Amino acid sequence: MAGERKYSCRTAAETLEWINAIIDFIKPYRFFLDAHVVNFFTDKLWEAVDKEWIDCLQTESVENLLLIPSGVVQDHWPTSLKEYVLTLKSLAFSCEQADLKKVLPDLDMTALSTVLTQGMNKKKKHEVEALAAVVSSIARNVGVKTIIDVGAGQGYLAQVLCFQHQLSVIAIDACSHHGRITDARAERMKKHYAAKMRKSRSEDRVLTVPKTVTCRVLSTDTLKALSKSLLENDNVEQTDLIGKGIYEHCRGPSERVAYSDCLPSLLLAGLHACGDLSVTMLRTFLESPEVKAVVSIGCCYNLLSEEGVKDNDSQHGFPVSNGVKSTGLSLGKSSRDLACQSAERWRGLDKDAGVHNFELHAFRAAFQMVLFRYYPETLARSPAIGRQGKALRRKHYPGIVESSVHCEEAAHNPLPLSPQNCKMERTWPHMNGTGKSRGFDLETDAMCDGASSNLIKAGNKYSLFEKFSHSGLGHLGLDHYQDTILTGVWKETEPFAELIGPYWSLRAALGPVLETIILLDRLLFLQERGNLLEAVMIPIFDPTLSPRNVALIAKKF
Repeated sequence: MAGERKYSCRTAAETLEWINAIIDFIKPYRFFLDAHVVNFFTDKLWEAVDKEWIDCLQTESVENLLLIPSGVVQDHWPTSLKEYVLTLKSLAFSCEQADLKKVLPDLDMTALSTVLTQGMNKKKKHEVEALAAVVSSIARNVGVKTIIDVGAGQGYLAQVLCFQHQLSVIAIDACSHHGRITDARAERMKKHYAAKMRKSRSEDRVLTVPKTVTCRVLSTDTLKALSKSLLENDNVEQTDLIGKGIYEHCRGPSERVAYSDCLPSLLLAGLHACGDLSVTMLRTFLESPEVKAVVSIGCCYNLLSEEGVKDNDSQHGFPVSNGVKSTGLSLGKSSRDLACQSAERWRGLDKDAGVHNFELHAFRAAFQMVLFRYYPETLARSPAIGRQGKALRRKHYPGIVESSVHCEEAAHNPLPLSPQNCKMERTWPHMNGTGKSRGFDLETDAMCDGASSNLIKAGNKYSLFEKFSHSGLGHLGLDHYQDTILTGVWKETEPFAELIGPYWSLRAALGPVLETIILLDRLLFLQERGNLLEAVMIPIFDPTLSPRNVALIAKKF
């Protein structure tokens, strides 16, 4: 089958060939890319899909539907359907975690101590342990001892790089609160390690803590200027910015010592640097002589700026390579949302959780019919609906376990509903970095995890839809129509509700390929610089724990 072909991205030519293969394949499926599942009933989205596919998948088990994004097909499916699924699998960059010791022989993958992992959940611990080891390995390879942690959050990565890998780290984050947490946590760790050193007398090293900077990096110029000032300026402004003492090792007996004689080189590191920030890091790496390497793991593709959306003077997040720009490819917001889907998360769901998720999609799409038909003025104002699906889930699906997996794509304010891109605001619960539960976005996030519970009986579905709708209308401050209206909408949509599972699964299968084209665009952007640098993509996390697991690593010769 055509789906068995393997692609490579070792050279710019191979990368561009892979990109063009993706573009050619997805052209006939634009209807999937531009669709919003909340409009499933209003736009009769299933009518755009091959009827033979829909007829086949309509009777398929939920377990098999959940495997479609992972490229798993069944023997009895139509040949064209199997080709679709298998070709998408062959076009997607493999997110299977690499053998990091094989890729980076000098890697020091030491388990983190309980002191360093305080406050981290399982996912964060896994990410920080692996990324810190990779950053340390690359830093040694290029002779860099100073790391700029871009989008540092609460400083978990920065602290591990300091205390475990003995690197100098500057932690940049837009939130001043995160900076204060980083400082306080690092000082506690410093006291712990200092006491340990005094007790054992076995270590002889200077303990440093990350220097924190509060700065919203909105452009390459911002990050370039910040990087340069951190290296070159030793004045009151710099002291105020990054704290005292960062360049004390550069000062000799005379204040006339030239800073150019002791300026360190830099490595830029980013753990799930959001949206355009990942691309800003790559541009800064290329344009700043002092930046010798970059290790970037992106996320939040839905928040990327795209060429043609903003003015021509801005630096867009996609596309960035000349090769992709020359194709004229435009993804659009819906496609970038879809790129955030995780095949591994789909595959990890059990039958009951899958059924419940598809049913909630049906409730939300039917509720969209209510808004579209009876509240068009409200819909035109782009209202935020709230967490009605979350409340319904907690009350009526008590056996479903709320996910404790942090979803990095949902770390931003929920997007409002609009006629063009109408979504349920955070429909299912996830946990954020502070441990507080938050909702789930139907389009942007992967499906939630769950455990088995009693399935909803058919006669109960309307009752739940009615509660869902009344709750949503109440959240919007709207008067309830007579329940006969809700009954009519449900009777009209229910016969097609079972098609949501097949449709959403087929659409989600495009997610890994869309993520691939975004990643390959960034890789090609670097490869187009020729022999001036080396760039590779490596999946460094377990994708079941951290779906956005591909690190783009580049270093200058």
